Amino acid sequence: MLSSAAALRAQPAANWTRAVNEAARAVPKARIVVLDLRDGRILASHHLDEAARTLAAPGSTLKPLILYKLLASGRWNAERRIACDRSLVVSRRRLACSHPPAPPFDARAALAWSCNTYFAEVGRTLRSGELGALLRPTGLLSATGLAGGEAVAEFREPRTQDDVQLTVLGVENIRVTPLELAAAYRWLATELAIHADTIAAITIHAGLQDSAESGMAQPASQAAVSVAGKTGTAESPGSHQTHGWFAGFAPAAHPQFVMVVYIPSGRGADAAHLAGLLLAHAPLDSTRAKLP
Repeated sequence: MLSSAAALRAQPAANWTRAVNEAARAVPKARIVVLDLRDGRILASHHLDEAARTLAAPGSTLKPLILYKLLASGRWNAERRIACDRSLVVSRRRLACSHPPAPPFDARAALAWSCNTYFAEVGRTLRSGELGALLRPTGLLSATGLAGGEAVAEFREPRTQDDVQLTVLGVENIRVTPLELAAAYRWLATELAIHADTIAAITIHAGLQDSAESGMAQPASQAAVSVAGKTGTAESPGSHQTHGWFAGFAPAAHPQFVMVVYIPSGRGADAAHLAGLLLAHAPLDSTRAKLP
């Protein structure tokens, strides 16, 4: 029989499992992982074995991790504005933005609208051979220990400027598992809480919240709780079929859990919609406390 303390921990996990199962009915093949932000344990999952073994290009979910590191180190100015004509081509690969026409983006708006042109410019500031050093501290490139038989991220350090840009955009040279992405977003949420008063944290937090409220990740905002997060879309190797991601944390102001949704066939907006369904069923009464 469970002790009273164990029972209190088991109840939220059971509620999360019901929430995940309800949401997954919309996309049965989705991989879904929900982590407790405090200790990193899995609160609930759908297709956990597949989430541990699936390796896929992270697409734009990579952008906030890189931008935060560069802002925090003073290597990028959050107020710098980059104009976008939505016609980006890198190494003969069309990466046109899907956001509406807009004035030149600063960092917050570029994150909310996932502007490829802006982040390609961010990529120009990176030197050959340093991207891996930026990403490894986030936990994105190593096994998480959350499941048995985990695959480990495939990462090839880009050498040319075009390759760096394609990697920053999450479409080449890198493939990660949903578990690794969840671990990285837990790292990011923790960093934003610890350094809440810095320009880097304020910019990233606001950009991710804007993304879910009114930007590219808006389909995630279907429930009463606010969420901060990012979508990602990328092509599978040797195919024009795309897969979709949503990675984020909620409640947005004082995060208590991290969620990652991966859809094998679809786009980031589809994954964000599934995340919104999950939030609509989530046991929010068990996640009200602020971070310690």
